[in-house]
Amino acid sequence: MRKVMIYGTGTMGTGIAQVLAAAGVEVMLVSARGGTDLAAKGKARVGSVLDRAVQKGKETVENAKSIMDRIHPVADMADGISQADLFLEVAAEDMELKKGVFRKAESLDPGQETLFATNSSALSITELATATKRPDRFLGIHFFNPAPVMGLVEIVKGAATDEAVVGKVAVFIESLGKSPIVVNEAPGFVVNRILVPMINEAVYALMEGVASAEDIDKGMKLGANHPIGPLALADLIGLDVCLSVMETLHREFGDPRYRPCPLLRKYVRAGFLGRKTKRGFFVYE
Repeated sequence: MRKVMIYGTGTMGTGIAQVLAAAGVEVMLVSARGGTDLAAKGKARVGSVLDRAVQKGKETVENAKSIMDRIHPVADMADGISQADLFLEVAAEDMELKKGVFRKAESLDPGQETLFATNSSALSITELATATKRPDRFLGIHFFNPAPVMGLVEIVKGAATDEAVVGKVAVFIESLGKSPIVVNEAPGFVVNRILVPMINEAVYALMEGVASAEDIDKGMKLGANHPIGPLALADLIGLDVCLSVMETLHREFGDPRYRPCPLLRKYVRAGFLGRKTKRGFFVYE
């Protein structure tokens, strides 16, 4: 897979674009809002990340330029989807929104061999695949934030996903320098099913006044040897994403243990989404 179209120019979309371009893949970057302006801004964010890496001696000027040269902002998914080996949707965590993206992509007559994938954190791959005519060539490719740093990628199989497609994508993920794990579809997949309820419990502890945010995180770092506390991790992931995952788990399992903490919901309503808004459970300058 040498040409990939990424639909979505937020933190995850641009991070994945950087990963793919660094591995020699040609990336077509498409904004959910259309036009090239946001896609160009997404590419510029990658450039800022690479500039800092060059300044720190972690990247060469030449290699940074090569990466940037492989990222191509395009105005609409119609501009190149027929040449894409993989169409990867990285839109907001909303089932109907994502289905709409895939219906449009399918209507543009992509190549018969083009794979469709979503970077969803928890939504049903099987249900998303019903929006296309290629459920056997549809799967989840779930990168973790920040994509250039995190080593894991979950490959999530829907009910109809072809095993040969899973194998092909696993080889592709390894070629990016990442480690894939193969997951049979289940709410939250593997990592978020285990991780986000732990974060939710930490938010409950904060809401109930069990300890301060600082001490909750310190306790988990020093007492459980976690590299980052659960509340700081929630801020890094995005509180809106954490809430979406908890809502999916609660809806799919119908188990009250997955009920999102009211404080988490309150912060999302207030726009306190974590690092991307400079405020979550902690404040960021």
